[in-house]
Amino acid sequence: MIRVMLVDDHPVVREGLRGVLEAEPDLTVVGEAGSGEEAVALHRVRQPDVVLMDLRLPAGLDGVGAIRRIRAETPGQRIVVLTTYDTDADILRAVEAGAAGYLLKDASRADLTEAVRAAARGETVLAPTVAGRLVSRVREPGRQPLSGRELEVLRLVAAGSTNADIGRALHISEATVKTHLVRAFGKLGVSDRTAAVTTAMKRGLLS
Repeated sequence: MIRVMLVDDHPVVREGLRGVLEAEPDLTVVGEAGSGEEAVALHRVRQPDVVLMDLRLPAGLDGVGAIRRIRAETPGQRIVVLTTYDTDADILRAVEAGAAGYLLKDASRADLTEAVRAAARGETVLAPTVAGRLVSRVREPGRQPLSGRELEVLRLVAAGSTNADIGRALHISEATVKTHLVRAFGKLGVSDRTAAVTTAMKRGLLS
């Protein structure tokens, strides 16, 4: 059973999310918070497997701040942003803070539940439109090459390593691993780890 905590300042949104998640046999909601501060405090008690986090929260601690605080206390915590905002700045701030994924609230029931499962497995989850924005952000005339570190990360992904494994192997934080992956996704024009490895192999980048 995957234990999920919901963070959103709209009770009706939380109620809808709870209904969607608890309709699945392997997902359960173990807590709900309506602010960043409440999320940090509740997380200490509930210790969920996955947190679904809105970015825009009441005055005080916003979603990115809450992600940083929770990850500082529990470095391995899987947090997926679920928001209506898809600006480049929002996406990069969330990923660099340690988010394991970024979904938009127009996601389908199937996409949402599968994203929670993927995050629990240690995967990075990006909504297709979010991946598209990252592609647009980094794409320049001509193909932008992957950096040496991005290639290192992708080689370890290809070998079956999780983000945590990669962080330990390269002596970098898991959040930094995610940042390298997101940038690699953008340069390769893909939205997930499997597609990134496949595309990189087709281009002869991982040989």
